[in-house]
Amino acid sequence: MNKLKRTLRTVSLLAIACTLFNCSSKQTKQEVNVYEPTWESLAQHNSQPEWFKDAKLGIYFHWGIYSVPAFSSEWYPAWMYYTKLEKEHWGAEIRDYHVKNYGTDFDYHDFIPLFKAEHFYAAEWADLFQNAGARFAGLVAQHHDGFAMWDSEINPWNAADMGPEKDIAGELLSELKKRDMKTIATFHHARNLQRYANDSAHWANSGQVGFDSHFAYDPNGITSTNDKKLKYLYGNIPVNEFHDRWLGQVNEVVDKYAPDMIWFDSWLDMIPEEYRQKMVAHHYNTALKCGQEPITFYKQEDLPDSVALLDIEQGGKTEISEKYWLTDITISDGSWCYTNGLKYKKADLIIRNMIDVWSKKGVVLLNVSPMANGIIPLEQQDVLLTIGEWIKKHKEAVYNTRVHSVFGYGIAEFEKGHFGGQSATMKYTKDDVRFAKSKDGNTLYVYLLGLPDSGKEIGLEHVFETNPGQNIKRVSVVGSGEELKWSASENKLTLTTPSAEAMDEIATVFKVEFI
Repeated sequence: MNKLKRTLRTVSLLAIACTLFNCSSKQTKQEVNVYEPTWESLAQHNSQPEWFKDAKLGIYFHWGIYSVPAFSSEWYPAWMYYTKLEKEHWGAEIRDYHVKNYGTDFDYHDFIPLFKAEHFYAAEWADLFQNAGARFAGLVAQHHDGFAMWDSEINPWNAADMGPEKDIAGELLSELKKRDMKTIATFHHARNLQRYANDSAHWANSGQVGFDSHFAYDPNGITSTNDKKLKYLYGNIPVNEFHDRWLGQVNEVVDKYAPDMIWFDSWLDMIPEEYRQKMVAHHYNTALKCGQEPITFYKQEDLPDSVALLDIEQGGKTEISEKYWLTDITISDGSWCYTNGLKYKKADLIIRNMIDVWSKKGVVLLNVSPMANGIIPLEQQDVLLTIGEWIKKHKEAVYNTRVHSVFGYGIAEFEKGHFGGQSATMKYTKDDVRFAKSKDGNTLYVYLLGLPDSGKEIGLEHVFETNPGQNIKRVSVVGSGEELKWSASENKLTLTTPSAEAMDEIATVFKVEFI
């Protein structure tokens, strides 16, 4: 991109940032820094704003250079450089695939001109996410591979300067904000540093994977390059410089696009504490100056829970949490990014597992997988729109609700999650019950995670938080509004189900109104 074109684009984007991304006149602005970069100061921040409690669902996507080969997973750039892995090892098939299809002299950065995103239309994506029922959305701003999906002045390897030559983050987040949706940017680049240059036991030809660096170090290959530009993509720079650039890029996204939320993948704990403190403080102070109520998300124990909210990958909690939390899950049964032949979960499975998350004070961040050309496959769109239709039909029992005294009960067989808690693909049926209630406590929503038999009496436990039969005014079906016959005794509500047409095969929700 020539210098004049870049200068004009930068001026234009700064103008857009001032109007779209920065402070809203509808919100109270804080003109000075409130938080110091210490955990004690940051713990004073409210990381559980009402809007987040109300939101229930967000959408983001894994999309980048790794979408071009569309093979195996978004870890393609890591595994393509390992030359000696056992066949059974995760990702071992990638090296052979890469050599067969691209040759030994084709490096990861050679994929960039093929990442064109020619069918990326931010407004259409924002509409799709909104129609799916999401109250917030965003993107993987930078994955482990070190390629920035925004117009970066710090990272020369970015989507505005090469590949698509589009400010993906800027275009999408502006469209989301036009729709009054909250925004999120996720960061995975703490792993981009080359940490094994002096550790031959974990080099590319060692057979031993070094998981703390994304690219396998090869002293005779591109991953050990000292080229003044390439070294930044492959992370082969001094550690202190890497930490400065790591922080600078997060701050750059915060300053340019004002996301309401920033989210961090594992390996954040490898960034020095002082940098993490500065990062969180900058996000919170900047957002407050824009009248926002910001949140930071972390995995494992990478940040104190007093300053941020926990994210559990592909899973959830087994009981109601003391604090709100997030789970990031995929729409697919495989890779987080698009790969050829990718299989997808059915909408009913996703919805039922989302309901379980909501019943335990959780919020869902659902990942989609666009193709390199910018098309979100129709199979994914169909799943999203089915989710949106179900939520729209039952929106009073979704948004703005709070947890009941118990999350529910049922017969679903427990499946352990890979990252703690339970799996995000539990198999629920009509015999599994979950609860939510209105903010004022006057309405209880009872979810049956399937289609109940019609014309049958169902006894529901744990309905009453105080007195048995406490002043029920009405029992009906959310969506159809059909009123039901009911009776109460001890701690059980017995109701008679209506016709199947008045209920929902994915999840039927009964509305219990108290006087």
